[in-house]
Amino acid sequence: MSGIVVIGAGQAGSSLVAKLRTLGYDGAITLIGEEHAPPYQRPPLSKKYLLGEMDLERLFLRAESFYGENGIDLHLDERVDAIDRADNVVIAGGRTVRYDQLVLTTGSVPRRLPGAIGGELAGVYVVRDLKDVDSMAPEFRGGAHVLIVGGGYIGLEAAAVAASKGLKVTLVEMADRILQRVAAPETSDYFRDLHKRHGVDIREGVGLETLLGEGRVTGARLSDGSALDVDFVIVGVGITPATALAEAAGLEIENGIKVDDHGRTNDPSIWAAGDCASFPHQGGRIRLESVPNAIDMAECVAENIMGAGKTYVPQPWFWSDQYDVKLQIAGLNTGYDRVVTRQGDSGVSFWYFRGDQLLAVDAANDARAYMVGKRLIDSGKTADPDMVAHPETDLKALLRA
Repeated sequence: MSGIVVIGAGQAGSSLVAKLRTLGYDGAITLIGEEHAPPYQRPPLSKKYLLGEMDLERLFLRAESFYGENGIDLHLDERVDAIDRADNVVIAGGRTVRYDQLVLTTGSVPRRLPGAIGGELAGVYVVRDLKDVDSMAPEFRGGAHVLIVGGGYIGLEAAAVAASKGLKVTLVEMADRILQRVAAPETSDYFRDLHKRHGVDIREGVGLETLLGEGRVTGARLSDGSALDVDFVIVGVGITPATALAEAAGLEIENGIKVDDHGRTNDPSIWAAGDCASFPHQGGRIRLESVPNAIDMAECVAENIMGAGKTYVPQPWFWSDQYDVKLQIAGLNTGYDRVVTRQGDSGVSFWYFRGDQLLAVDAANDARAYMVGKRLIDSGKTADPDMVAHPETDLKALLRA
C-alpha cells in the first residue's frame, strides 16, 4: 500500500500529517520518528520542563491517540536507513515502506565539541531533544558549577534555568558579544545586564581551548589562559540541518535540503519542510530555525501535495524566555543599518530599520510593541523611526498611518 510517508516526527512532521487529514486526504499516511516519544514541543525542554514545571505529557503536540484515530501510522524509535528513489521506497528497520509522495521533516542536529578538546567526556551536554534534557537534569544541583559554551539564545536560556536553580554559571562566547549573530548590540546589552543581575559570569571574546578530566569533565581551560573547575558543561554553539539522508539519496543540498517555493525538492515526488529545508526568499535562499516556520511551511507543503500550487511566504517570528523576561521577535533583521530603542510601560523594544523600511522588532516584555511591529512587517508597511522612539506615541496609531 502506497501513500504519503513523512520522515521526522517533530513539529513539522506532526503539523503536516494533521493538515493532510484536515484537507481531506484519505490515503495512507506513515510518520516515522527516531525518538521514543510521540511528537512533542521542543522549546519548553530547556525551560519549563527542565525546571520541573511541565510534565512530559504536556509536551506532546497532540494526544498519542490522535494518530491512530486519524489513520496515521506512527512509527517511533525507528531510524530510516535509506531512500530508494528508483523504486519509491524508504528502508527503515529492515523493512521497506513504499511511497507516492515523501516528505522530509528531519529537522536539525546540534553542533558538538570535537572529541580532541574533550567533547566526548561524560558531563558534556547539548540541548536538543528529550533524551538530552533528561540526561542532564540530575546535574542541576544547587551550588554546582556549570560552564555554558555559546552565547546564543540556547546558551542564554540554559544559563537562566541554571541560575534560577541556584547553580554557579559561567558562560563563554568567543565572539565580541553575546547574540552577535542574531541581534543588535542593544539587545545584547539588555540580556547581558539581565544575566549579570542574576549572577551569571559572562565572558565575551573568550573561547574554550579544551575541557579537562579523565572520563568525566572536571574543568576547562579558556582561550584567555584562565582555568575553571566545573561540574558539567552545556554546549550551545548552533545547529545544522539534518540532511544526511537526503544527500545520500542524491537530493540537492544548499544550506539544507534545497526546495522550490512550493517546498518540492529536485525529485518531483519528494518534499521537505522545517529546519532541514532551504527555500527561495527575496531573490536568495534562506533556512529558518523556528517553530512557526516548521508549522507554516509543513502546512503549505501539505496543501501543495493536495494540488494547491501555493508559494510559501514566511512571516518570521521567534521567542525566547529567560527568567521573567519574554522576548518576542518579529521579522528578519538582515541588512539593518539603524536600531531605534523604545521604552514601554513594562519593557523595552528594539526596532530594526534599513533606510526607512522596518525589518524587525525585538520586544522584551512588551507584547504591544511586538504585535504592532509584526502586523506592520507582515503587511509590508513601515513606521516612522522618530515616532517609534517617542515614548508618547500610541503604537497602534502606527497601524493607521
